[in-house]
Amino acid sequence: MSTTDATAAPTGTTENTAATPPPTPGAGKHTRRIAAVVVGLAAAITVLLCAFGLPSANGGPHHAPLGVTGPRQAVAAVQDRLPDEQWDVKTYANAHALTEAIHDRDVVGGLGIGADGVDVYTASAGGQQISTAISGLGTGLAEQRHVGATTHEVVGFGVDDPHGTGLASLALPLMFGGILPVLILALVAPGAATLRARLGGVIAFALIAAAGVTAVLHYGTGTIDADYGKTWLGLAFGMLALGLPFLGLQSLFGQGGFLGLAVAMMFLGNPLSGLATGPYWLPDGWSTLGQLIPMGASGSLLRADAFFGGTGAGGPLVVLGVWAAAGLAMVLVALRRTGRRGEARKRG
Repeated sequence: MSTTDATAAPTGTTENTAATPPPTPGAGKHTRRIAAVVVGLAAAITVLLCAFGLPSANGGPHHAPLGVTGPRQAVAAVQDRLPDEQWDVKTYANAHALTEAIHDRDVVGGLGIGADGVDVYTASAGGQQISTAISGLGTGLAEQRHVGATTHEVVGFGVDDPHGTGLASLALPLMFGGILPVLILALVAPGAATLRARLGGVIAFALIAAAGVTAVLHYGTGTIDADYGKTWLGLAFGMLALGLPFLGLQSLFGQGGFLGLAVAMMFLGNPLSGLATGPYWLPDGWSTLGQLIPMGASGSLLRADAFFGGTGAGGPLVVLGVWAAAGLAMVLVALRRTGRRGEARKRG
């Protein structure tokens, strides 16, 4: 072997070693993070489907109070026919007492059984699906008795929107009415020093946005034809009851606290609000939880104010008041903390 050959071999070995890139520090750590994010997002999508899909798939009357009037034997037959887990049957002396019970929200609708036919009393404004189900009950009962069925809408939506489409589409405006002002104001005026101004901005946004939403429901879709001022204030309070907790969590825990509540509202608040169906259409546990969340309570308050003369507004007002008070308390704690830090800097 020549001298040239002897010196060439190590040179080739050196070139092959340099062509192999050294392992990147922390590559395994990044891979594990990416894998965790992918698995987490896949799980989130699955949970999101469950949150939206399961209540709808299991939707139907759940212990919905139903009024019945008529001959004792016929009323007893209706009670025996209807499943207890779906309908809580209440008897009334006459049709007038039954319609009064519907106005007072003691029942969601009712059936009047007579010799010449079956009268169906509905309140679509309390829940479109429940009213449809009651109409189906009345039609089936009339066919069984070989008589006709007549439907009476006791409490309905506006003439221009008889199916309440505008109310059903209110879920996202309510949710984003709480999220967007807090998120955007934090980008425009970040920092603890601007917290007081952002608090004022959230309050102002709730009042202005609710005025616009109410105008659409009154004059655009025709869903509501009740008192504008009461509807406006109720919607504003609902947006504020969601916006203040967002602001409070953001001011105390940063964007992590904000995002945590946003995810909870997306997964629970929207599908469980009952805006499109009314609370009795959701399974019992889902319905109860939905009414304890600002979006569900806002929807119930809107129904009470806009269609039932304020009847049933007490519970939603309490729920919204608790959320608003909790959010405001967190903001005040953050403001006090900021003031103490400012005093400490001055002393230092």
